[in-house]
Amino acid sequence: MKLRELGEDRLLARLLPALPIHSGVIAGAGDDCAIVDGPKKGNLLVLKTDCLVERIHFKASADPALVGWKAMMRPLSDFAAVSGLPEFALITLIVPATKSLSWVEKLCRGTRRAASRFSVSIVGGETSSATGPTAISVSVAGFVERKRFVTRRGGKPGDPLFVSGRLGGALRGKHLRFMPRIEESRWLTANFRVHAMMDLSDGLGADLPRLAKASKVGFKIDVEQLPLASGATIAGAISDGEDYELLFAVSARDSARLQAIWKRRFPRLALTQIGSLNRRSKIENRKLSSGYVHFQ
Repeated sequence: MKLRELGEDRLLARLLPALPIHSGVIAGAGDDCAIVDGPKKGNLLVLKTDCLVERIHFKASADPALVGWKAMMRPLSDFAAVSGLPEFALITLIVPATKSLSWVEKLCRGTRRAASRFSVSIVGGETSSATGPTAISVSVAGFVERKRFVTRRGGKPGDPLFVSGRLGGALRGKHLRFMPRIEESRWLTANFRVHAMMDLSDGLGADLPRLAKASKVGFKIDVEQLPLASGATIAGAISDGEDYELLFAVSARDSARLQAIWKRRFPRLALTQIGSLNRRSKIENRKLSSGYVHFQ
């Protein structure tokens, strides 16, 4: 069997159950970040690693400064998904010897600028030559308060589903210039009980079913209500991927208050209710097209 026959989710379903898990692990592989017991009382340690691969996540002609920005911001978007605060980063750069020095310097300038935006210290990493395409891996460590962390697993039937920002059209440049929703996530967990949350990196069509599966619920969405980026289509909003917006579920009794206060707190960022979670036996999402799936 080839990986193209499995896809990313089925591959992980075969590999993850065999991983050793210590009793101090609160959320492990399969969530947006790993969350484990930390040395500081009241805080949990948050860990995440992510990578960019040339011709998969960026074109060879892309501005290297923007590639560096994206490389750092991708794991920080996952921190937003769990309401974590990033602190330290390690960068691994795997690059052909034929790459120019100026390209690498611009890439590093982009990672530094992104890290500075969220006061992240770049504390080390690794470099290696390669005969294949360039790859950049960024690992980030930080923390989240024990009472404020969120995973994909807490969604409940009847919870309204919200997305921040607008969806679709990432390949027109947004995928290299996005801003992780850490500020918005931290505000949410300070003011509301967020039942489940994740960031939209592979597209609503791939990520929403993952949240529902983790929460052991079904879902129903109104595709006509999806907030579209300029020039985007409904199909693109579902399937394009790389939106890096928040998808989250809260209690129905908080819905009206959340929407009213959000408009005052974040007047330039849309918040849209796109549907709700329901009991798995009533699942109505069979025709939802998929987002981006690795290996396929």
